Amino acid sequence: MAEEGNQYTTTKVQPKDFVSGWVVGFIIASTGLSVSTLFLGSEIALNLGLKQALIAFGISTFVLTIMCTATTLIGNRSRLSTYMILHFSFGEYGAKIVNFIFGITLIGWFAVAIELLAIAIYDTSISTFKIEVSKELIIIVTSLFITITTVYGIRSIEKLANISIPILTAFLGYVFYLSVEDLDSLSQLFNYVPNESTMTLFEATSILVGAAILFPVLMADFSRFIKTDKQSLLSVLGLTIGTPLAYMLSAVPSIQTGEVDIIKIMEQYNLVIPAFILLFIATWSTNATNLYSASLTFSTINKNWTFKKVAIVSSILGTILALLGFATYLFDFLEFLGILAPSISSIYFIHFFWIKNQKYNLEDINKWEFPALISWVLSSIITIFTYLEVFELTKAYFIDSFLLGGLIYLIYMRKKIFKKNLDD
Repeated sequence: MAEEGNQYTTTKVQPKDFVSGWVVGFIIASTGLSVSTLFLGSEIALNLGLKQALIAFGISTFVLTIMCTATTLIGNRSRLSTYMILHFSFGEYGAKIVNFIFGITLIGWFAVAIELLAIAIYDTSISTFKIEVSKELIIIVTSLFITITTVYGIRSIEKLANISIPILTAFLGYVFYLSVEDLDSLSQLFNYVPNESTMTLFEATSILVGAAILFPVLMADFSRFIKTDKQSLLSVLGLTIGTPLAYMLSAVPSIQTGEVDIIKIMEQYNLVIPAFILLFIATWSTNATNLYSASLTFSTINKNWTFKKVAIVSSILGTILALLGFATYLFDFLEFLGILAPSISSIYFIHFFWIKNQKYNLEDINKWEFPALISWVLSSIITIFTYLEVFELTKAYFIDSFLLGGLIYLIYMRKKIFKKNLDD
């Protein structure tokens, strides 16, 4: 099959398909306008109050931006997908283990988004229109639209994002404006304190980091298409600006209305119909990106699988999870990601810059790379203990994972790194 059909799953992106960093930044920003992201912004604001929520938004965004800045350069300079990059640092078989976990994770996100959409539309169709629409039908139809978009690759996602982001941002901005207009003063927002909350600032920050922790790992999937290093760094602004903006645009209306469900918020401003359109487009754009990355993941597990077939099968699996109610486990799911994912970023960062000196040749892939695998497993085990508060390191388990993965890997590879520096 032609590479265009396979989306460069196992080879380097060619110059004819390079795009601007702003294009990729828009794609990344579109994920900040997902149903799940808006839900998190609302939930955290209602549980912490706006002052504490802003701190959580800021810290989580800073941590993720630093990680993404490092890994976006690897994708841009290697021109390979994350999943092929992992083949170099973890070995062919080791990468399949990591890729399988990430593929399942991305399908989990896919399931959460379409399930939250179905619940919102179902509840509102009954309360507003007195019509009962099957949640299962909503999930299946939404999944179908997303799958059709994804099988045509990053170009179709790019076109969708270019249209949807300005519209969605303007619409949410308008709702934000209506919320602020109802206030006697802005101090009302900042003085809001929840009557009862079981969430701490640390827990909120951890959940937000977990919600986007795959970005540093998967950033190469997008930055490999970008023309230059400088533009790839600019694309990270899609996360740095887009994600906290989405949190804010959902947090303020939620504090004003006391609602987490975006459609119920819109009901109070008589904007139910636009809300239906908003949620559908947001889920469509975000989940096309999730499904695209999941399909790339599984494509590298078996090189005989075509991108289109993998995308269809992945969509079916995600739809089944949504039908089974996977969104119930969202917060547990995000914390689990905060344990496993950060160390992978630090390991392949060290491997690319210090072991391979920024040069990846497809002929150099080994079957196994045990130092990376052992470093990942050990750092994950230790991080589980810091997560359970058996003992503390940095007091933030997701940072523990990132630092431990890199540190253990450096210890394993110290002789090789030292030898390379002497040779240079």
